[in-house]
Amino acid sequence: MTTPTTPSRVLVLNSGSSSVKYQLLDMNDSSRLAVGLVERIGEETSRLKHTPLATGGEPREQTGPIADHAAALKAVSEELAKDGLGLDSPELAAIGHRVVHGGLKFSAPTVVTEEVMAEIERLVPVAPLHNPANITGIRTAQSLRPDLPQVAVFDTAFHTTMPEHAARYAIDVETADAHRIRRYGFHGTSHAYVSRETAKLLGKDPSEVNVIVLHLGNGASASAVRGGACVDTSMGLTPLEGLVMGTRSGDIDPAVTFHLERVAGMSTDEIDTLLNKKSGLVGLCGDNDMREIRRRVDEGDQRAALAFDIYIHRLKKYIGAYYAVLGKVDAVAFTAGVGENAAPVRAAAVRGLEELGLAVDGELNAVRSDAPRLISPEYARVAVAVVPTDEELEIATQTYALVRSGA
Repeated sequence: MTTPTTPSRVLVLNSGSSSVKYQLLDMNDSSRLAVGLVERIGEETSRLKHTPLATGGEPREQTGPIADHAAALKAVSEELAKDGLGLDSPELAAIGHRVVHGGLKFSAPTVVTEEVMAEIERLVPVAPLHNPANITGIRTAQSLRPDLPQVAVFDTAFHTTMPEHAARYAIDVETADAHRIRRYGFHGTSHAYVSRETAKLLGKDPSEVNVIVLHLGNGASASAVRGGACVDTSMGLTPLEGLVMGTRSGDIDPAVTFHLERVAGMSTDEIDTLLNKKSGLVGLCGDNDMREIRRRVDEGDQRAALAFDIYIHRLKKYIGAYYAVLGKVDAVAFTAGVGENAAPVRAAAVRGLEELGLAVDGELNAVRSDAPRLISPEYARVAVAVVPTDEELEIATQTYALVRSGA
């Protein structure tokens, strides 16, 4: 008689308004069995790209209309089944969902119930672009595997440890509380993973380390992490606050919105579109790809150079601010697409901060690698690290730990 094996696979779903990213992981060794993306859902030109890593097979691609998220997940299930990894597999332990906004109620991964879904829906007004898509993904997965635990892992959860003096805005308390206006922060799964991996890189326990994490992608955020807990982060009520990003302005005088309404006659929706989709790097120079911006800078393009300088200036301000918040800093960690790959950004962000103990070694900084690594010289008081983020692994790890605990 054979002993049944404990299910060890976790399917991670990241459902956007017109896309679904997915990864299937085996938590026995954290290996990836398959990865894929469905994009342009609801269009005639929908595309599914699936890579079966477990079998070492070639990526498979299909194009053609995929009507909705239900059809998308059905197509994903069929692709997985071709590799013997279907959603009906008894080895599948749970499905972990990225949910952008969990408010104050959810500070940890949570098994989805109707009460949980109702709260995620109540948070739609503060996350109108993200939570509806996350809800759709969860509902669709529930319909395909109603017997399987569905776990919500919240982008905001890691930041719920922020003290009130960091989380509250200085506006009327009753108004703020009535409308849930406070700083929530985002990219939490990335900040949690990277801060923990940075401590490991230093050979220390996360409780012993203070880290400034710089998650620099098209969306960008910074966090101050003291002893493994977030004490401040740059994004606020929405992902618009903070650093200069690919298409978002980041910090801006709120009176700019009133000014645009009065003087330019712009509507609320037009201002929202301006600040979220037509600002940041793309607003400054017409490009939001840092590789293209650096190419233009190297060719002497003054508009690109100014955009780069504004981006770096804001980044330095946050490094300095979070150094002050933490008092003592053990490491500054760069992560995400720009943070991991743009050596000029890392060098420029640290340049001039030598009095704070920060420095970058040019040769180490120029090395391209997928491994966590230090790029600071040995004499630097504060380590500067490049730590590739892995939000899918973090979601899978949190999901698996929760279902194994029986919570």
